[in-house]
Amino acid sequence: MWKARRVRRAFCFLDVRLKQSAQDQENDMLRTLAAAACALLMAGQAQAAGLAQARVAQGLLSAGPVEQGVTVFKGVPFAAPPVGPLRWRAPQAAAAWSGVRPADRFGANCMQKPIEGALGPWTPEYLAHGDISEDCLYLNVWTPAEGLGAKLPVMVWIPGGGFNQGSGSVPIYDGAGLARRGVVVVTVNYRLNAFGFMAHPQLTAEGQGASGNYGLQDQIAALQWVQANIAAFGGDPARVTVAGQSAGAASVHALLAAPAAKGLFHQAIAQSGSGMGSGGTPLAKAEQDGVRFAEGLGARTLAELRALPADKVLETPSGMRFAPIIDGRTVPADPTRPGNAVSDVPLLTGLTADESSGMNRSYGKSTPAELQTRLQTGFGALARQAGAIYRASSDADAGEASKRLSRDRGLAATWLWAQSRLQTSRQPVYAYLWTHVEPGPEEARYGAFHSSEMPYVFQTLAASPERPFTQEDRRISDQMAAYWANFIAKGDPNGQGLPTWPKVRAGSPVIMELGARPAPRPVLEPETLKLFQAYAEAGGGLSLF
Repeated sequence: MWKARRVRRAFCFLDVRLKQSAQDQENDMLRTLAAAACALLMAGQAQAAGLAQARVAQGLLSAGPVEQGVTVFKGVPFAAPPVGPLRWRAPQAAAAWSGVRPADRFGANCMQKPIEGALGPWTPEYLAHGDISEDCLYLNVWTPAEGLGAKLPVMVWIPGGGFNQGSGSVPIYDGAGLARRGVVVVTVNYRLNAFGFMAHPQLTAEGQGASGNYGLQDQIAALQWVQANIAAFGGDPARVTVAGQSAGAASVHALLAAPAAKGLFHQAIAQSGSGMGSGGTPLAKAEQDGVRFAEGLGARTLAELRALPADKVLETPSGMRFAPIIDGRTVPADPTRPGNAVSDVPLLTGLTADESSGMNRSYGKSTPAELQTRLQTGFGALARQAGAIYRASSDADAGEASKRLSRDRGLAATWLWAQSRLQTSRQPVYAYLWTHVEPGPEEARYGAFHSSEMPYVFQTLAASPERPFTQEDRRISDQMAAYWANFIAKGDPNGQGLPTWPKVRAGSPVIMELGARPAPRPVLEPETLKLFQAYAEAGGGLSLF
């Protein structure tokens, strides 16, 4: 039965092409008849199976079976495949189709090097799986609505992964849990690494003054698609929250600063987060990197670059990184500076207690001498003041002090960023620190690691069957999902039965701690906050990592 469905799908949607011959007229007639037969076949199958359907600008979609009140449309094209001459070009409109297009399986992930097994604390449910292709501009929609007119709030989720990895089909991003709370959830793919963020002087000339940021343009195209089509899934295009974590959060800040994204969303969520300290690569530097990259591939022209096999393009040289660019057009200015935002919307942002634990092998390991060297190197003239706060007489003390220093730096970066934003924004900021430790491999080592709040927010603990979750974890997940659903619905995470989450206020160093016992708490001890304020005022750079 499954195999037969695949044969029918291939027959209808691989665009049967008959060879040209003297009988072109007859072939055209056959094509027309085949298309009509496909339309009737697929429509009949969808109706017979009782599958939900949605009509978008390109045609009619049929979802898989409804599960626990949620309908899922997977692998929906929001732009044309960026292949061949469309490689390193702005996304183009997706082609229309006739008949009913099955939307019951995820599209391919964008080009990336697959990761087998686990990566530090990130077990398989955190990672992308399945096919990898340049033909990857697909999105997925989870909806609890039964038809048009529901006007439910919408969350558009931008995956993380350092702009090198990730996908909208990562298991912990399953949107069913939030959908059961009345949210239409959309997860998107966007071009990664060199495919998504390579600039080059020839591309800049072709693009009339800008190049790179193709991945960000994909995100904008997905948001435009949502504005045009989400009502067909019961969503309200006037109530869209753009959200992401890590590189997804950096993307959110880039979208806040992107003129082309203005009006496409009305609230924003940046998990790990704000105050990251990385504002993007200047276009001139990105072009230089692109030239070196092309030379390394032996390509001298755009035609030669576009003719290279995708696997060859994926071979990024060591030390070269592709990420968002301050190109003067898509991103006109440093998006980490709140004053550069062109969209002023309510924002929920925060960090985890152990952001660096999965990225730094020496996290939490130090000797007193190594700690002192770190303080001298990091704080310079303020090292003595820092040494009075981060003291250690043993390796164990030094390890804990080193962890606290990393956490405090991230808290200071987040709070100072929020204080800066309040000077130019009329909209609220809700900030958090996630402290709950997800049970699992080496949990004592990794703590509340980078991205560990996401299965709780999405209510996807079941995607991690090997982790020994308890009823307490499920209770925390219910609470986290309720906060997020409330914010998506009304721009405020507070709601009935939840501990009050205060908005960030000017001069008030308070942040919401999320975990087993959610409650407001001081951002830092007064002397510690003064240290980081003095450091920032002296020109020191703060970041989450």
